[in-house]
Amino acid sequence: MVKVGIIGGSGLDDLDIFEDRKEIYTDTRFGKPSDALILGKIKNVNVVLLARHGRKHTIMPGNVNYRANILALKEQGCTHVIASTACGSLREGIDPGCLVFIDQFIDRTTKRHSTFYDKDEVCHIPMNEPFCSNLRNMLVESAKRYGYKHMTKGTIVTIEGPRFSSKSESHMFRSWNADVINMSTVPEVVLAREAGLCYAAIAMSTDYDCFLEDRPSVTINEVLNVMKENAERVKNIFLDVIPRVNYEGCSCNEAIKTAIIK
Repeated sequence: MVKVGIIGGSGLDDLDIFEDRKEIYTDTRFGKPSDALILGKIKNVNVVLLARHGRKHTIMPGNVNYRANILALKEQGCTHVIASTACGSLREGIDPGCLVFIDQFIDRTTKRHSTFYDKDEVCHIPMNEPFCSNLRNMLVESAKRYGYKHMTKGTIVTIEGPRFSSKSESHMFRSWNADVINMSTVPEVVLAREAGLCYAAIAMSTDYDCFLEDRPSVTINEVLNVMKENAERVKNIFLDVIPRVNYEGCSCNEAIKTAIIK
C-alpha cells in the first residue's frame, strides 16, 4: 500500500488539507526527527508530513538529523517521499520562482551522517540515478498542466552552509554544470535510497547565486516573497500528484538488496 511522506511542509501545514489529522512525537535509534510527524489523509491517500527544519524553522541545514527524519518516515510505513527545498539559481535561465525537478546532485557537505550503515555493516548504495524517475515525472507533468515555469531536469549542488558560497565557488559550481544550489538535499536523498524509499524533490528557485556581476545581494524579504509564491505552486502540485503515486516502472526499493556487505 502506498503511503507518502512529505518533507518541507511549505504551505502544507493547512488544517483544511488533511483528513483525520493527528500529530505524534516519535524517536528512532538515531534520535528524534526535526519535529512532530503530522499524520492524515489527502484525497484518501495516507500521508505523513515532516518539517525538515522544524515548524518554526529553528534548525540549520547542517544540524538537521537527516537519519532520524528518514527513518521516522520509514517506520511510519512511508513508501514514497516528496520533498520541497529552497535553492539559489546558478543559471540565468532559472529565474526566481522557477521550479526545478532535480535529477542529479553534487555533494559538497562535510559534517553530516550520510549512511545508516556505519557500525556493523558496510553499504555502498548505487546513486547513479538518485531520484525516483517515476515520481519525478509525475511531478513534472503536474507542473506542465498548471503552466508553472519549470525545468524538467537539473543538477543541484548541496553545500554545508550555513554560509552562502563565494563568487569563486559559484563560478566553479557553474563549470561543473550544476544548475541550482542549496544546503539540504544531501544526505536526505541518499538516506532515502538506503531506506528503500522512492524519493523526488522540487527545488524552488528563490534568487540567483552570486555569480552574476554588478548585481546587488538579495535581501531576505525578496527571498521570503518568492518562497511564499512558490509554496502555493508546490502545494498544488503535491495535492495533484499524491492520489496518483504508484510503483510503476520503479525499482528504488530494490537498490539496498545488493548494496550491503555483511
